[in-house]
Amino acid sequence: MKKLVSLVLACLLCLTALPVLAEETAAAPKYVFLFIGDGMSYPQFQAAADYLGALADDDAEQALPSVKYDKRGGAVLDGPKALNFMNFPVAGSAVTFDSCSFAPDSASTATSIATGHKTYSGMINVDETGAVSFETIAEKLHSQKGWKIGIISSVNINHATPAAFYAHQASRNSYYEIGLEMIDSGFEYFAGGALKKVNGAEGDKESLYDLAEKAGYKVTFTQADAEAVTREDEKVVLIDEHLADSDAMDYDMDRAEGEWALKDYVAKGIEQLDNETGFFMMCEGGKIDWACHANDAGATVTDTLALADAVQVAIDFAREHPAETLIVVTGDHETGGLTIGYAGTDYDTYLDTLSSQKISYAQFDEQYVAGYKENQTPFEDAMKDVEELFGLKLAGDEGDRLVLTEYETERLKAAYELVLGDAAADSYTQEQSLLYGGYNPFSVTVTHILNNKSGVDFTSYSHTGLPVAVFAQGAGEDAFTGYYDNTEIYNKLAALVDVK
Repeated sequence: MKKLVSLVLACLLCLTALPVLAEETAAAPKYVFLFIGDGMSYPQFQAAADYLGALADDDAEQALPSVKYDKRGGAVLDGPKALNFMNFPVAGSAVTFDSCSFAPDSASTATSIATGHKTYSGMINVDETGAVSFETIAEKLHSQKGWKIGIISSVNINHATPAAFYAHQASRNSYYEIGLEMIDSGFEYFAGGALKKVNGAEGDKESLYDLAEKAGYKVTFTQADAEAVTREDEKVVLIDEHLADSDAMDYDMDRAEGEWALKDYVAKGIEQLDNETGFFMMCEGGKIDWACHANDAGATVTDTLALADAVQVAIDFAREHPAETLIVVTGDHETGGLTIGYAGTDYDTYLDTLSSQKISYAQFDEQYVAGYKENQTPFEDAMKDVEELFGLKLAGDEGDRLVLTEYETERLKAAYELVLGDAAADSYTQEQSLLYGGYNPFSVTVTHILNNKSGVDFTSYSHTGLPVAVFAQGAGEDAFTGYYDNTEIYNKLAALVDVK
């Protein structure tokens, strides 16, 4: 009997040791890509996949729930077209809460991913007291392993998420100080949107760009100069030539033909970083978050697709180095409470309708709405632009989904009157604040109506507490399966690349 008990105990010990053994014997990657879709959780990439599926499905509308059975003619919904990373062999989920909220911000969640530590919202790589700093996975790989490091973002490269891989600040708004830490990091490759507060909060500091050049960085501001960068330029800062809102890169739907996208900065980064020792690259699709904050589903979808395009560059690289490359794709948190399904369309969805949008809310604000207010443009004239740019019409053929209902028209008129007036957002009623958030009332109402006609909706202008997906492919991929805290993303990476 004792022998039997001993045998059972031994077997149990072996079984409990298996996960540890698997982790210990996992292949060690030499090239690590970490893609973070800021604000991207399940709704964002699923909406993008559903959108692609709807575009490709010729008879999707004939199969809608609202169509009577005898009118469907055998039509069936073909379903979504999965984005590349949705087909990765390993998928997990990460919980995103931080030290003060179940709906955290990018500073704290990126801190968790980069260091394995929780902190308060708004803090970057320091503990809740602000007195203790945490070393990041990128810093450890740089100092302990001699790996080259690349940091890319479609928003400002001293914004919260990219900063979380090299900076340590009690406030994410300490942009100048973050920029100084960026320079001091010695990382080899930075690219994307412009630095914020380049001359300090008061504009009285030496330019961060000048300081970067003094520290040995080549700084470029044009696409031609970025293209001309070679491996002889050992440390580079590539600022996108075509800056948009808040000096970030253009939304992908606003990007002109030939203008570099996120994928091009990943490709250039590989060119600069590739070496026999190893490299780590973090690439953020930051404007997914900004589009979700503004409840712009069209821009959310196209920037999510732009992130997938960037991931494809890493996938292509991995084909050349299959045993040495790890690609991880995740989000820091969900933004906007995006839902696939809208009360006004019941169970019907029309995701292809989003393709009628030709311009982001931000560019519409800048290029059109600002002029409406200045010129006191009549509502009917403004609606001509809305029809051209978003497809929404005041009148049209019966059955045209993009024709506005009386209710929708009145919503737009009320928002437009608010724009033409002098009311500031801080003077809005509670109802107006809930309707428009801090965004231009006319623009956000246009996108809300188009969203709803497409069968999608948002519940918030802020972050939510949804878990995020974690997709992995390559050396050590199995470590990322399961349901875990977002700090485990760091722990799993650190174990795989053997840093302390």
